Amino acid sequence: MVKFYQQGKLRGELVREYDLTPSALDRWISQSGKSGLFKIKDNRSLKENELIALRKELK
Repeated sequence: MVKFYQQGKLRGELVREYDLTPSALDRWISQSGKSGLFKIKDNRSLKENELIALRKELK
């Protein structure tokens, strides 16, 4: 979907044609632009990863 968007397909067309939510498509586009990766864990900052590790350690 992101490639279609980058190639000029309109956001609204993608949402309608593929039955997506606008927020899901926006999230994918945003994640792709930041790191090119789509997994949430791949897009976390160093601080976010440290916080998650500390929370696990406290449990």
